[in-house]
Amino acid sequence: MIAAFEQARNAALIDEVPVGCIIALSDRIISVGSNKCISKSSPIRHAEIEAIESACTILKNYRLPDTSIYVTLEPCHMCCMAIVNARIENLYFGAKEPKTGAVVSVDNFLDKKFLNHKVNYSGGYMERESSELLKDFFATRRKT
Repeated sequence: MIAAFEQARNAALIDEVPVGCIIALSDRIISVGSNKCISKSSPIRHAEIEAIESACTILKNYRLPDTSIYVTLEPCHMCCMAIVNARIENLYFGAKEPKTGAVVSVDNFLDKKFLNHKVNYSGGYMERESSELLKDFFATRRKT
């Protein structure tokens, strides 16, 4: 989670919403991602999407079995579905997202019976640090 947090800090430095993500296979980081919605002028360039696409390219596979994804903020519905479609085994997230968090906050999307893949998940990792980074980022943006 420390590596994901570093990605989030790097995102803040380039004026992106500070969310960071890594994907690991056998305890080895295979890809990283951070929000790039602003720099890529795209609403779908969330940290999870960036990391998933990178991992798929590196592994030359659109499926990522036996991998774990670590993200500093609870994923939204779009990112949850990408995690399911990629067949990622485990999700670990930091701060809860009370407005759009689809894992435990506004929905329990990953527990839906219609999904064709089960993702193990847990949250609260570096929750305080991740929340503070986001709060500081948005407080600074409101001032400018």
